[in-house]
Amino acid sequence: MTGEDTVFIGKSVKPEELYLKLANRHGLVTGATGTGKTVTLQILAEGFSAAGVPVFAADVKGDLSGIAMTGEPKDFLVKRAEQVGLDDYGFDAFPVIFWDLFGKQGHPIRATVSEMGPLLLSRLMNLTDAQEGALNIAFRIADEEGLALLDMKDLRALLAHVADRAKELTTEYGNVSSASIGAIQRRLLVIEQQGGEAFFGEPALDIKDLMRTTQDGRGYISVLAADELMQSPALYATFLLWLLSELFEELPEVGDPDKPKLVFFFDEAHLLFDDAPKALVDKVEQVVRLIRSKGVGVYFVTQNPLDVPDAVLSQLGNRVQHALRAFTPRDQKAVRAAAQTFRQNPDLDTETAITELGVGEALVSVLENKGVPTMVQRTLIRPPSSRIGPVTPDERRTVVANSPVFGLYDEPIDKESAYEILGQRAQEKAEAAAKAAEAKAAEASAAPSSPSRSSGRQRETATERLVKNLASTVGRQIGQALVRGVLGSLKRTFR
Repeated sequence: MTGEDTVFIGKSVKPEELYLKLANRHGLVTGATGTGKTVTLQILAEGFSAAGVPVFAADVKGDLSGIAMTGEPKDFLVKRAEQVGLDDYGFDAFPVIFWDLFGKQGHPIRATVSEMGPLLLSRLMNLTDAQEGALNIAFRIADEEGLALLDMKDLRALLAHVADRAKELTTEYGNVSSASIGAIQRRLLVIEQQGGEAFFGEPALDIKDLMRTTQDGRGYISVLAADELMQSPALYATFLLWLLSELFEELPEVGDPDKPKLVFFFDEAHLLFDDAPKALVDKVEQVVRLIRSKGVGVYFVTQNPLDVPDAVLSQLGNRVQHALRAFTPRDQKAVRAAAQTFRQNPDLDTETAITELGVGEALVSVLENKGVPTMVQRTLIRPPSSRIGPVTPDERRTVVANSPVFGLYDEPIDKESAYEILGQRAQEKAEAAAKAAEAKAAEASAAPSSPSRSSGRQRETATERLVKNLASTVGRQIGQALVRGVLGSLKRTFR
């Protein structure tokens, strides 16, 4: 039924197959909750893996994790296989690497603050223009002074350093207000409380570990545990965009290979675009447009095609549309928009069909060999060969323990970076001030003393007052340095 150069999706009036050579032209999987999007994602991931293509996918509900386990021969699965003509249907487990930003349900994924950059961090923290400007200045200072930004405490220490030098920096870089720095610090605290601090640091993810294949040539499926991560939707969306950007920056140009180097599924894609500033949407559009030449296919998974901006939507050539409901005016608009994006089939009322599709049915249109979309067809989606439903905790632990990246990321590394460097500078400055105070005190004690009164308490001399004031100043400086060095800053808010 299926060729070596295709991924079998299902059957309409003909077999519906996704051509591997055109799979890096990106795709879209849409449909209302409960209509079968996760199973479609699962069978696509299986097909790519079997063809030797590594896959990355977020597991939003936990159901996708079952792809690591052999499926069970249930009657409805066998019946569907017969309906779509899948004569060689069998059950199998697929090679999986489990990942988790929090390190609980898979290997930790980390990025450094420098890798994330000010644009994505600003999106993550929802900063104003003024606050984003202050953050950009902070990154500029870090670059000029050789301050490595690896984790959250590095960024907090850098912001405190910038705040201390605000007057000096304003002349050269523009206004750096204490209010902006304080607002950023507070938002960093929120990210930390949401668990985002675990994401920033080292060892940082090596993109090559998402592109592994097995000895028998199957592609590993990297499954990101996202059920807890979805409680922080901004972190989820920012992380996936960062990952996409890293792939774009690091992978070499390969043109249009015979099959993708990696397929990237972006589930709950609406979170990426909700209230996103134009600069960020422009970045997404650019990455999606250009990453194809790196051999990466990006597939957005969401409920509604209107969730994806037109500039991005126009680049998604392979489409699977599950049922949409038309209860509200916005729903009706979404149905019309979805119908209009397909190459029309004269034998099918596309708009009506979208509202009538059953679970496991979809409208499918893929790119043909010349890059032209096929006419939309009402399609029965093939059944998966792996388990439908989640793995057990014990099964997950076994998969993690046998992972090819076991031991590479599980323990954090804390190298010398901005936090330590700035702390050392503050300590050296405080010690220098203390030595200067001691020298002045010694000099004052060696000077001839003026006659004192013979009776009563001696009056404090000007020199003694000077020494006391200096000592007080040094004490404050040492205290401030310790606070900055240990706590970063008390004014404090990825992906």
